[in-house]
Amino acid sequence: MREVPFPPPAAPSFRFVDLFSGIGGFRIALQDLGGKCVFSSEIDKYAAATYARNFGDVPAGDIREIDEKRIPEHDLLAAGFPCQAFSIAGKRGGFEDARGTLFFEIARIIKEKKPKAFILENVKGLVSHDKGRTLQTILEILRVDLGYTVPSPKIMNAADFGLPQNRQRIIIVGFREDVDGSFFTYPGPLRGRRTIGEILEENPVSVRYYLSDVYLESLKRHRARHESKGHGFGYEVRDSCDVANAIVIGGMGKERNLVKDVRLVNNKPETRIKGKVNGEFLRRMTPREWARLQGFPDSFVIPVSDAQAYRQFANAVPVPLIRAVAEKIVTTMGRKAHVPELK
Repeated sequence: MREVPFPPPAAPSFRFVDLFSGIGGFRIALQDLGGKCVFSSEIDKYAAATYARNFGDVPAGDIREIDEKRIPEHDLLAAGFPCQAFSIAGKRGGFEDARGTLFFEIARIIKEKKPKAFILENVKGLVSHDKGRTLQTILEILRVDLGYTVPSPKIMNAADFGLPQNRQRIIIVGFREDVDGSFFTYPGPLRGRRTIGEILEENPVSVRYYLSDVYLESLKRHRARHESKGHGFGYEVRDSCDVANAIVIGGMGKERNLVKDVRLVNNKPETRIKGKVNGEFLRRMTPREWARLQGFPDSFVIPVSDAQAYRQFANAVPVPLIRAVAEKIVTTMGRKAHVPELK
């Protein structure tokens, strides 16, 4: 069997499941705290391949097709689930409001397995999604229907936890009724912030990451058109002393974090581009640099194409932020709630 970079801990202190696992950001954080993953699920075959290469097991497929009764017992449920509107919210009430959404898959597993705690991650926009009704429904289901103590969700920035990326995410945590959830507090930001310059490649990178002069000129015209209309949309060149914009896929995602890198050794294009390599030495960040922006160690193997790698890291969770919150959760899981004696 091929050795994997992130084997499970030899003497685990808790068990967790990794839903919507992507490439394993949650798993790295939780294994680092002593947790053992007993189940994972991911529908994208390329993300699942990356996950398998780094952890040694292949995630189960579509969570909607998995019987919750067959999922192993676990202490902690982790999930970074997609944001979806609850089109029937308020019509039937409670648990049934979530049916048909991917959050429902989380809720039904929590209802069946009753883990001590859960940690959920989503985009900042969940707060205002569907005028706030989506988040309100989620919290009502977790608190009322499932009976968990759920502190107010918190919007947290990866840049506050040692990553040079402005990536804001909402974190939702909850604790079973026999756990003293009042003991939990969200971690505060670390002192100081890292910069892009600290995560850039030490050696010159391939010419394929550099923009062509033709494409760069088109970006400049594109931005000028938007600026003339009062819009702020366009490419951005980030200084090595800056913090990166949130990495995203789609539109001009890779162009929002261009860097100037004059160390180009060979300016002969490796791909079919129009024109020649731009004279301003502007390039996209590499997949490895995106991995570092998300807190993935350099030992993390990237077995897929650049196109898939960019997508996978853009969809991943920021590992140090998750670890900081999870450390507080794991400590809280050991606190038993006080149950008054009957007289």
